[in-house]
Amino acid sequence: MKRTIIGFHRDEEGDWVAELDCGHGQHVRHRPPFVSRPWVTSAEGRESMLGRELDCLRCDRMEWPENYESHRRTPDFDEGSVPAGLRSDHTTKRGTWARIRVLSGALRYHVGAPIERSFRINPASPAVIVPEVPHRVETEGPVRFFVEFYRRRK
Repeated sequence: MKRTIIGFHRDEEGDWVAELDCGHGQHVRHRPPFVSRPWVTSAEGRESMLGRELDCLRCDRMEWPENYESHRRTPDFDEGSVPAGLRSDHTTKRGTWARIRVLSGALRYHVGAPIERSFRINPASPAVIVPEVPHRVETEGPVRFFVEFYRRRK
């Protein structure tokens, strides 16, 4: 999944890591002939890459980013009060991750392109909502759940 580079930092071994708008980091090494990224070797080169996109495999795998904190949650919903917006494809904003937490019962969680997966979620298995990826839920009988939203810790 394509994500925008918003900054850079060095890891503990001194290698450059691109900070992506999804909250993940990705190493951007220059190691010819295998990897050619001469731009990473200078401040000007790195700055020229800000705003460009890289593939984020961690988003493809729906991996939770580090340093995110809860900042808001919905009220509890049941099978009769699920808003129509949650039942149809919708997305979260750039950089906003979320979890669907089922309190009782179960939901079917559908994730659209580019991930394209469906999950049955229940109290033992919350669902991860990846920023800017279409998703929706379907009820499977009686259910109680809420959605909790997370943002990068300041």
